[in-house]
Amino acid sequence: MRERVVSNMGYGQGYGNDFVLIIVLFILLVIVGAAFFY
Repeated sequence: MRERVVSNMGYGQGYGNDFVLIIVLFILLVIVGAAFFY
């Protein structure tokens, strides 16, 4: 599972991919929410 995420995302080693992924998803959610409500 972890290797698949790394290969899909492209930035591999030393980054804590799950953390980066969560941040990106959260930012996208905020942007979409703001666009939807305003």
